[in-house]
Amino acid sequence: MMASSTALTPDEYYARLVVAFMSEPKVSLGVAGKKGLGASALRINTKIFAMLVNCKLVVKLPRQRVDALIAAGAGERFDPGHGRLMKEWIALEPCTETAWRTLAREVHAFVATQR
Repeated sequence: MMASSTALTPDEYYARLVVAFMSEPKVSLGVAGKKGLGASALRINTKIFAMLVNCKLVVKLPRQRVDALIAAGAGERFDPGHGRLMKEWIALEPCTETAWRTLAREVHAFVATQR
């Protein structure tokens, strides 16, 4: 079977990411009744670890890892809209479902260990 050459939209990539993580223990999607930023975010133990914002995957990682990804040209620091860049959050352009899922697994593990 030949793979489709049609690229997925960021919404489709994120929807597949959600499906992949919803079977994980303590993972939930958003908060009932919440609107705006984080409304459709993936959470573990109530902490956001990934969300789709302006067609970019936004994830929380250690500052050093964010710095390394930015230096490699993989993304940019996340600005939640008030002009202050977040040190432990990176916004990534859509690339491939596999790349997003691999990074999301890293993020999931990082956030799961935080208190």
